[in-house]
Amino acid sequence: MKSFSRLKRDLALICVAILFCALVFIPAARFLIPVHAQGTQLPLGTAAAFAVLGSSAVTNTGSTVVNGDLGVRPKSSVTGFPPGIVNGTKHINDAVALQAKNDEETAYIDATTQACDVNLTGQDLGSQTLTPGVYCFSSSAQLTGELQLNSLENPASVFIFQIGSTLTTASNAIVLPINGTQACNIFWQVGSSATVGTDTAFTGNILANTSITANTGAVFDGSLYAHAGAVTLDTNTITRATCAVPTPTPTATNTATATATVTATATATATATVTATATATATITATPTATPTGIGTPTGIGTPTGTPTGAPGLPPTGSDPTGSDKAYSFNRSR
Repeated sequence: MKSFSRLKRDLALICVAILFCALVFIPAARFLIPVHAQGTQLPLGTAAAFAVLGSSAVTNTGSTVVNGDLGVRPKSSVTGFPPGIVNGTKHINDAVALQAKNDEETAYIDATTQACDVNLTGQDLGSQTLTPGVYCFSSSAQLTGELQLNSLENPASVFIFQIGSTLTTASNAIVLPINGTQACNIFWQVGSSATVGTDTAFTGNILANTSITANTGAVFDGSLYAHAGAVTLDTNTITRATCAVPTPTPTATNTATATATVTATATATATATVTATATATATITATPTATPTGIGTPTGIGTPTGTPTGAPGLPPTGSDPTGSDKAYSFNRSR
């Protein structure tokens, strides 16, 4: 009996421990933000260069600033520029606008075919914080107040909103990207028309099947594409969104720097003085050593009958029979 009582007591303690764990740990799990399957980037193609692209017309009132290209196709109506400013190129019913319209249509169809992760039909987007994924509304969508889009520190995360009919924002509404979310990865596919309230700060690209109306003072970080209707502006700023290039992780780099400085100075001075003095003196002295022929010792008394034919001191003409009648002396000093 005591053993049975002890068993009951142990079971009771185990149940209490299980209940305690459930009360402590399960509520903490409820506050985790669910991460949904991410949508994929829409293929905007050449349309990505446009901040405003309409079909029937683009109309402006006031000092609107368009940061990016502005185009219309197949109509040709663009009014209000100036006073509006386009920091880009106007493409009015030309081949560039045609290609952009085709690319925008491809992106619109792509948005409609992506699988819906969360159905928000009937809910106001204001005061919500959403993580990456595809959100759908079977009819209209409304934004009052602030909507936060949290990419969870993944700048490549994509947000897609599939809206069956209209998109409307109240005045001073905000679409706020946080934790690395990029405007270039946010897409609003609208089944009919979009109306953005006064002084709204809107983030993301609007692809409306019909028209887009931006009320006074609304600011857009993203492009406006009206597939079949007009884009109407009133003192707005529209800046086409571009995705930031990820910063690469720093890696160790070995840097070797070799500096060689060679200075060569050569000075050559050559002085050559050559003095050559040559003095040649030739003295030829000839002393006759032979007795002239034809001259004998006078006999008797009378005048000698022979007369020498050579000048005194010089050898007689003719050859020297002994070969020793001349002596040469040659002196050379240098």
